[in-house]
Amino acid sequence: MAEGESVTEHERILQEIESTDTACVGPTLRSVYDDQPNAHQRFMEKLDTRIRNHDREIEKMCNFHHQGFVDAINELLKVRADAEKLKVQVTDTNRGFQEAGKEVIAKTEDIIRCRIQQRNIATVVDRLQLCLPALEMYSKLKEQMSGKRYYSALKTMNQLEHVYLPKVSQYRFCQIMAENLPKLREEIKDISMSGLKDFLESIRKHSDKIGETAMKQAQQQKTFHAALHRQTNVSYRKPMYIINGHGSEDENELKSKSPMLEDEETEEEVLSVQDLVDFTPVYRCLHIYSVLGDKEVFENYYRKQRKKQARLVLQPQANMHETVEGYRRYFSQIVGFFVVEDHILHVTQGLVTGTYTTELWTMAQSKIIAALRTHSSYCTDPDLVLELKNLIVVFADTLQGYGFPVNRLFDLLYEVRDKYNETLLKKWAGVFRDIFEADNYSPIPVANEEEYRAVVSKFPFQDPEGDKLSFPKKLPMSQSVPQIYMQVKEFIYASLKFSESLHRSSTEIDDMLRKSTNLLLTRTLNSGLQNLIKKPHIGLTELVQIIINTTHLEQACKYLEDFITNITNISPETVHTTRLYGLSTFKDARHAAEEEIYTKLNQKIDEFIQLADYDWTMAEPDGRASGYLMDLINFLRSTFQVFTNLPGKVAQTACMSACKHLSTSLTQMLLDSELKQISMGAVQQFNLDVIQCELFASSDPVPGFQEDTLQLAFLDLRQLLDLFMIWDWSTYLADYGQPNSKYLRVNPSTALILLEKMKDVNKKNNIFAQFKKNDRDRQKLIDTVVKQLRSLVNGMSQHS
Repeated sequence: MAEGESVTEHERILQEIESTDTACVGPTLRSVYDDQPNAHQRFMEKLDTRIRNHDREIEKMCNFHHQGFVDAINELLKVRADAEKLKVQVTDTNRGFQEAGKEVIAKTEDIIRCRIQQRNIATVVDRLQLCLPALEMYSKLKEQMSGKRYYSALKTMNQLEHVYLPKVSQYRFCQIMAENLPKLREEIKDISMSGLKDFLESIRKHSDKIGETAMKQAQQQKTFHAALHRQTNVSYRKPMYIINGHGSEDENELKSKSPMLEDEETEEEVLSVQDLVDFTPVYRCLHIYSVLGDKEVFENYYRKQRKKQARLVLQPQANMHETVEGYRRYFSQIVGFFVVEDHILHVTQGLVTGTYTTELWTMAQSKIIAALRTHSSYCTDPDLVLELKNLIVVFADTLQGYGFPVNRLFDLLYEVRDKYNETLLKKWAGVFRDIFEADNYSPIPVANEEEYRAVVSKFPFQDPEGDKLSFPKKLPMSQSVPQIYMQVKEFIYASLKFSESLHRSSTEIDDMLRKSTNLLLTRTLNSGLQNLIKKPHIGLTELVQIIINTTHLEQACKYLEDFITNITNISPETVHTTRLYGLSTFKDARHAAEEEIYTKLNQKIDEFIQLADYDWTMAEPDGRASGYLMDLINFLRSTFQVFTNLPGKVAQTACMSACKHLSTSLTQMLLDSELKQISMGAVQQFNLDVIQCELFASSDPVPGFQEDTLQLAFLDLRQLLDLFMIWDWSTYLADYGQPNSKYLRVNPSTALILLEKMKDVNKKNNIFAQFKKNDRDRQKLIDTVVKQLRSLVNGMSQHS
C-alpha cells in the first residue's frame, strides 16, 4: 500500500518537473528527500524509466520524417545546375548590348558638342562688338594702375562705371569688372596708405633729429635775443624756428653776430624738416582719400597712428635716468614729434586741428611729467639733475615757441629743484663724513702770520685776546671747522646754479637758498654730527673738541646770512625772509655731545670699578686706599683738567654726574646679592676708599661749585659707613624718621642687607671676639636690631 502511494507521488513530481520552469524546481526536488528513506532511489529509477520513454518517442518521430528530408535535398541539387546555366546566359547577353551602344553614344555626344560650340561662337562674335569699348577702358585702367597714375585711374574708373559698364551689365565678365572696381579703389587707397605708413615710419626715425635741430635753434634764438635785449634794451618778437628751410631776419643777424653759431654751422648745416622728412606721401594720401570721399577716415587713421607714435615716443627707456644723453634723446624725440604736427597743422587743411594738437599735447605733458618724476627720483648725481633742469628749460622754451603751453613743465622744475637739493644733501653728507673722519680733533696750530691768515680766509674767526698772543699758537677749533664752513658756502653756490635761466626774482632765489641751506644744517650736518658723537672711537677729548667746534660754527652762522644776502641782494630784515636755523642745529649737537660726555665718563668709572678686588672677609684693613680707586681719581683729575675749555655748567654737570655715579656704584658693590659676607675689616677698608672720594670732591676739581656741594654726592654712603663703623644703632633707631636725624639718608632696607652680611661673618669668623664676655648679649643686640630693621622695612612697604 505504501509502495503504491510512493509510485503515485513520484509520477506527480515528474509531471511538475516537466511542466515547471527550471528555476523553480528546487522545492519540488526537495520533496523527494523529505519522503521515505529509500524514496530517492525509487525516484531515480522512475526518472530513468521516464527518460527511456521520451527517447523512444523521439526516435519514432525522426524515423517518420527522414525520407521526406532526403527527397527535398535531392531536388535542390538538381535545381542548382540549371540556375548556373541561366546566369551565364544573362551575363553574355548584357555584355553584347554594352559593346553595341558605346559607339552610338560617342557619336551623339560629339554632335551635341559641335552644335553648342557653333551657337556660342556666333553669340560671342555678336556681343564682342558691344563689349570692346568697356574692355579697352578697363585695359587703360590697368595701364594707369601699373604706371602709378592713381588720380587718372580714379577718373577712368568713374567713366567705366557710369558710361560703359551699364551697356553690357548683363554679362558676367562685366559684372566681375564692376565688382573689381571697388577693389581697385581699395588697392589705390592701400597703396597710398602704404606711402603714408612709410612717411610715419620716416618721421618716427627722424623725430629725434628734428627735435635736436629745433632745440638747438631755440637755444640759439634765446641766446641771441638775450644778448640783443641787453644791448638795445628793447623787446623782441616771438621766435620763429626754421621749419620750411628758411628762418627769420633775427636769425640771419644771429648767424652774423654769434661766433659760436658760426662755428656750429661750419661743423654741421642746420637742416629743416623737409630735409629730414618727405611730406609728399601724406599730401597724396590726403588728396586720394578726399576724392574717394573718405577724408574723414584718413584723418581718423592719421590721428590714431600719430597718437600711437606719441605713446611710443612718450615711453622713456628704463635706464634713461642713468645719463644725460638718455634725457636729451627723450626730449628730442618729443620735440620732433610736435614740430611735425605743427607743420602738418599749418600746411594741410583739417588733417589735424588746433584742438587735436592741444589735446595731444595735454596728454603728452601729463605723461612727460610722470616719467620725469619717476626717473628723476632715481638720480643720485646732482650734476645730472642740474643737466636735467637745463634740458627741461630748453625743451619748454622750444615748444613754447611753437605755441604749446608749458606752465606745468615750469611747475615741475620746483619738484626737480627739491630732488636736486636732496642729491646735494646726500653728496654733502658724504663730504661732511669725510671731513669728520679726517679731523684729528685737536686745536689748529699756526706757526706764523701766513698760516693764521690762511685759516682766517676760510673761516671768520675773531679772537681779540688770542690775537695778542705771539706765534706759534693754537686756535681753539679743529681743522674740520673751516672746512665745514667752506663746504656750506660751496653748497650755497651749488644751490644757486639751479636758479639760472629760470627767470626767478631775487626774493625767490633768496628764499630757495635759505631753505636749502637750512636743510643742509638741520638735517645733513646735524645728522653727521649726531652720528659722529655716537661713534665708539670718539673719546672724551674728541667730544670736548666737538663742543668747542660747534660753538664756533654757531657763531659763524651770521656770516652765512651775510653771504647769502650778498649773493641775492635781499636784506635779512625783509618781510618773509627765511632765517637760518644753524643756531639750533649746533646747540642740539652740543647738547648731544655733552650727554655723550656724561655717558662715557660713567662708562669709564664702571671700567675702573670692575677692577676692584676686595677681600670681604679680611680681619684688618690695609691702612691705605685701594689702587683701583686711586687710579680712578687720578683719571678724573686729568679729565676735568681737559674740561677747562668747556662752558662752566658743562664741566660742573659732568663732575657732579661722575661723583654721583661713583657713589652709587660703590653702594651697589656693598649691596650686591652675590656678596654673602662682609667683615668689619672690609668695611673699614671700604671706608678708606670713600674717604679718598670725599677728599677728591672737596679739592674742587672743577671750579664754580659752592662749598661742600660736590661732597653731597657721597653723603648717603658716608652716613651708612658711619653707622656701621661707630655701631650707633641706638641713635639710628631712636631718631629714625626725624628730620634732624644723624643718619637721615640711611634706608632701613639698605642697613638690614649690610647687617645680615656682617651677621653671617660673625657666626663663622667670630669678628666680635673682643667682646667675648658679652657674646650672648651682643648677639641678642644684633638680633634685636635686625628685627627692628625688618619691622621698619615692613612698615614702609605696607605704608607704600
